Amino acid sequence: MKDPPRRFASTEVLYGVHPVAEALAAGRRTIFEIYASAGKKAPWRSGLAKKARDRGIPWKEVPLSRVQELAKSPFTQGIAAVASPYPTLQNALQLVEEGPGDGPPFLLMADGVMDPGNLGALVRTGMCAGITGVVIPRDRCAPPTPAVSRASAGALEHMKMARVPNLVRAIREIKEKGLWVYGLDPAGRTSLFSVDFAGPVALVVGGEAKGLRPLVKRHCDARVSIPQEKSINSLNVSVAGGIAMYAVFRARMEPVL
Repeated sequence: MKDPPRRFASTEVLYGVHPVAEALAAGRRTIFEIYASAGKKAPWRSGLAKKARDRGIPWKEVPLSRVQELAKSPFTQGIAAVASPYPTLQNALQLVEEGPGDGPPFLLMADGVMDPGNLGALVRTGMCAGITGVVIPRDRCAPPTPAVSRASAGALEHMKMARVPNLVRAIREIKEKGLWVYGLDPAGRTSLFSVDFAGPVALVVGGEAKGLRPLVKRHCDARVSIPQEKSINSLNVSVAGGIAMYAVFRARMEPVL
């Protein structure tokens, strides 16, 4: 069987039930074909097939090995979709200017997060915590690949993301727009839980190996840390980022009466 036709300069192959389903729901990508393993019985199958056919997207029954070959992964759950590339924005200001719909802007910035699983987990938690969007550098960070979409359980398909050439410049730009930038740093002297996050903010999380780069640290308005009961290694970046995002989310909730 020949590879699917490429109608863009490049295409991506999304794989897994949630990424394919959420890409269909979000409508941000052009989906050219969907390949499902022949004979696989699953509760999601008929619903996704109907949505695809209603939108005129070819639904092709093929051997599981072909689905895995297209995805270049054994973790397909029997489904893969040939789609246009993930749509990224060119600068962080677009996220601020387009706004979150209601409430002040709330950005997540990733400095050197190289593991697609960690970036996907951050995106998934960010979607639940109501962030406006994610800012990542073009270098020193995992790109928004289908593996990230899978790790995010498809949340990436709904998330706005700016992929910028220079993260420090992006920090400067959003600060000029009134955002306060907080770097998540285990050595930070300010507790995460003592900060008032009610206004427009950006959280910056560092990479798995070295955390925030020195130049990024210097451009943050403050460096905040998560208190720990035991003096052991710091938290995983996706866990720490999740705690920090929910600290902002909690600060913006209406008081419980």
